[in-house]
Amino acid sequence: MKTYTQLSDFKKLNNAIVTIGTFDGVHFGHQKIIKRLCELAKSSGGESVLLTFFPHPRMIIDPENQDLKMINTIDEKAQILASLGVDHLIITPFTRDFSNLSAEEYIKNILVDAIGTRKIIIGYDHRFGKDRLGNIQTLAENAAVFGYSVEEIPEQDINDVAVSSTKIRKALLDGDVGLANDYLGYAFSIYGPVIKGDKIGRTIGFPTANIFVAETYKLIPGDGIYAVTVELESEVGSPKSEDNNAQSHTSNSKTNNSLFELPTSDIRHQTYKGMAYIGQRPTINGMTRNIEVNIFDFDKEIYGQNIKMNFLAFLRHDVKFTGLEALKQQLQQDKANTLLFFEGK
Repeated sequence: MKTYTQLSDFKKLNNAIVTIGTFDGVHFGHQKIIKRLCELAKSSGGESVLLTFFPHPRMIIDPENQDLKMINTIDEKAQILASLGVDHLIITPFTRDFSNLSAEEYIKNILVDAIGTRKIIIGYDHRFGKDRLGNIQTLAENAAVFGYSVEEIPEQDINDVAVSSTKIRKALLDGDVGLANDYLGYAFSIYGPVIKGDKIGRTIGFPTANIFVAETYKLIPGDGIYAVTVELESEVGSPKSEDNNAQSHTSNSKTNNSLFELPTSDIRHQTYKGMAYIGQRPTINGMTRNIEVNIFDFDKEIYGQNIKMNFLAFLRHDVKFTGLEALKQQLQQDKANTLLFFEGK
């Protein structure tokens, strides 16, 4: 997949099959649209193009509202879209000026003149242009003028699994990662470097790797203990240098389907089991919210290395214990429950 962070970097195509949207989570409903997009591109001899936006439009239109969190970072979204077979991903910077384009200007300047759209695959409820006045009817009314056709993905086809990004966000905030994963079709994950903590966990036999998530807009699941798998970047190749925003993608660059670069074919990807903790560590009167993981059967120092943590099941809510000994006993039970979970998979 080729990825572009400015529309000006994109070279207009002769037969672009296009879909548009934020696609946060790239869930089952989104995947239906993307599958159809790729099928039509292949059958027509065209190329599939997905136009998305960063930051999320609501972050620009309502900047005072900090409550909106994204299921995927922009890099995570790109990885998933690449795995689904999209040919071109255009990440358009969403600005006030962009939001003020009329629906007709949006169609002519972006879809037709810049991309070369010949067919648009769009969800029944998609809105675009200033004040979100453009819709599928607007696209249809302009189709003959600009020489493209429109295919609507109806509500029933998108919602027959009763899935939406809003429902997924709520499930994650409630700690229900199992339900969120069912909606997504893959395991929700967190990715970032390991930073130094206060090392209290190792004093009671449960050392943890503390993860720093740079993207403040990334949704973090509700507080508690989770069964997870952990992928260590150092186990599968050298760290990938990337900025933490859309500019980390370069025009016309290939996007790897994995989060990790694989410099040689003889390096194997290893995944570890573990249990993750999210919370403020009330037993020691913690003041900040931590994301940390106890990786089973692992004792290496990995400070500064990037890890990916895949959330598989919620085990329990965060609790304040009477002291470290009581916490240790509960963690022993948590580990036993985590291993039982993996045995049952």
